[in-house]
Amino acid sequence: MAIGMYSASIPVYQRLLGALSKNLEKGSAWATAKKVEEAVFGATRLTPDMLPLTRQVQIACRFAEESAARLAGKEVPKAPENAEKTLGELRGRIDAVQATLKGYKAADIDGSEGREVVLTVGGNPLPLKGEQYLLFFALPNFYFHVTTAYAIMRQSGVELGKRDFLGGI
Repeated sequence: MAIGMYSASIPVYQRLLGALSKNLEKGSAWATAKKVEEAVFGATRLTPDMLPLTRQVQIACRFAEESAARLAGKEVPKAPENAEKTLGELRGRIDAVQATLKGYKAADIDGSEGREVVLTVGGNPLPLKGEQYLLFFALPNFYFHVTTAYAIMRQSGVELGKRDFLGGI
């Protein structure tokens, strides 16, 4: 049985964003218990040359939102200002993206395998077919940022495990 583009994208985004939100809730409880300001925790990085926790979450949200629009052939929504500083604000951002994703139906995205998606990379257009875009650009980037957010929290001492990352099976 073949898997459709909708099933390979929207439920994946929804599940992992839901898990990320719960992990941020655990991170918030950890920060409170350790008397670490959430804004300070949100600025934590894995290494000095990597983006902080807040940006990892913001970018994961952006990939989910943008790729859904592109696959559906809709205009990509304007990027928000990335003003979130606390874990609660990041959870609010995830909730907003989840609401947007909930609005997509299989009919909006299935059949987009051959739809042309044009990205701008380094100021140059990069045309991809929908399937290439989803499998080799959107999903890997989404996973990277969700995983990095998880790793930052885990490295900081938040008690998270693989089930927390996966969001339960």
